[in-house]
Order: sequence, then structure tokens, then C-alpha cells
Amino acid sequence: MSKHKFIVEFELRASPKVLFPYISSASGLQQWFAEKVTLKDSSTFDFSWDGDSHIAKLSQLRLNKSAKFDFLPSSPEDKDHNYIEFKMDVSDLTGSTYLKIVDYSDNFDENELTELWEDLIYKLKEIVGN
Repeated sequence: MSKHKFIVEFELRASPKVLFPYISSASGLQQWFAEKVTLKDSSTFDFSWDGDSHIAKLSQLRLNKSAKFDFLPSSPEDKDHNYIEFKMDVSDLTGSTYLKIVDYSDNFDENELTELWEDLIYKLKEIVGN
């Protein structure tokens, strides 16, 4: 089954140092991204939405820059797994932090993905005082 790479970027008025825990830690992600997030070991996260568990490995981490979560495939023959990547960049011109999100999944509906991420980022902005 083919996948779709959805990329969106949001401006946030918070420093990467403030935002980083919200994109890289179980407690931070649980506040805005998933209903429940638990840490299974140092790099394995269990994300829960609507009572369904989704296991992901933290495959890349750059302090105050980025975090990438590779979701474990549902079957062994599924070699093209879903992932979510969060990347932060600061504008030299405005000083604003931009959060770029790469959502690689089975969802091909651009409108649905846009609405989903806008709602999630709205929650994140409320938390960090945007």
C-alpha cells in the first residue's frame, strides 16, 4: 500500500528550548498530540488515540531542533512504515520559531490532514502561550 507525505509548517511565538519538550517527551506530547503517551523504554513510545495503541520508535533526536517517530508496522511484510517528524527553525528576520511537520501515512486527504494539524497546533499554542 502506498503512503502519502504531508508537510505543513506553523509559526509559533516560543523558543525552540520551550517547544522541544512538547515534541520529544511523552509528557509533552500527551498534552497536545495524543490522548495518552507512555514511554516503554528510552526510545519506544506508546501513543493512544481513541483507545488504540500505536507503538513508535524515536529514530532521530536533535536537541532543540527535531524529533522523528517511526511507527512500527502492523504486519512484518509492511516495509514502508508511517512516521511523524517535527523540525524547528528560527527565522533570523522575525525571531519566530517555525515548526515543520512531516506526516507520512496512509491518509491521502489533504483537507482532513490540514484540519487535523491546525487543531493540534492550536492546542499546542494554547499551552505555550501563543
